[in-house]
Amino acid sequence: MNAISEEIFDTPYVEAEIGSAKEVIMARATDTSVMKRAQYGGTVTALLSLALTEGSIDEAILSKSLDDKTPTPLLAHSVDDILQCAGSSYMACPVLGRYNQLPKDSHGKLAIVAMPCQVLSLAKMKLEPPENRADISNLELVIGLFCTWALSPDRFRRFLKENIDLAKVRKFDIPPPPANRFDAYTINGKTSFPLEQIRKFTMPTCAYCLDMTSEFADISVGSVEGIEGWNTVIIRTDSGADLIDRAKKKGKLEIDKLPESNLKHLREAAMLKKRRALNEIVKRSGNKDNLLYLGLSAQLTKKLIS
Repeated sequence: MNAISEEIFDTPYVEAEIGSAKEVIMARATDTSVMKRAQYGGTVTALLSLALTEGSIDEAILSKSLDDKTPTPLLAHSVDDILQCAGSSYMACPVLGRYNQLPKDSHGKLAIVAMPCQVLSLAKMKLEPPENRADISNLELVIGLFCTWALSPDRFRRFLKENIDLAKVRKFDIPPPPANRFDAYTINGKTSFPLEQIRKFTMPTCAYCLDMTSEFADISVGSVEGIEGWNTVIIRTDSGADLIDRAKKKGKLEIDKLPESNLKHLREAAMLKKRRALNEIVKRSGNKDNLLYLGLSAQLTKKLIS
């Protein structure tokens, strides 16, 4: 983890709940066409659209839901492409598979929107560039999403197909606690499922993931609990801070201070995920000293492992 952090942030791994952070704010897009499609505040769509329009990126890999709600990676070359990818499916999408398909001689400046596990993979690739792949140094921007767990696209979509008409679904949502439900919004209204019914479709490897907030991204984005239509935004790198600043100055984003209570709850939730994951790793390895590649300090390990 130290080696990866040195590569991304030029500093050893920060053993904090949400990782290395320059600033934590809340933001939302100002464009009504973006907000109509947005899952929450439309921040990711607004940032990518600005970066593409200004030429700081040439293309972006995102997740798009097909008509049958299967998530698929899309290489976006236009603002319209980006708009088509707005919203969340909560199902795992192989966005790095699309990166692996890029021609080795690709020179386009690339952005990727990814989940924490995929953001970690990208950080590892930057540390040790893979052979026979597009040049990872062309990756200009990584926007990471908050994630507690992701759902199996095959099993979960089959479940949904048995219970609702997927062709009529317009949006999925998991409201903040204490709602404890999964909502599917259709043209006929809303259908809700208890989260206990949904969690059985979680990808097995999510149990071993420590990262809730995409700690190695340039910018990390999630919802703001209790404040509708806004995103929580963690600014992590200089390039991320510069993009946020440009978006604010050009009127593409509205920025506000994140309430301290929200930040406190975010830190608590992120630490809880670390604790669960480390205990699962120990259960798997059978040894509290065998934490795979993590290399966490003895102090943090003792704090997190029950």
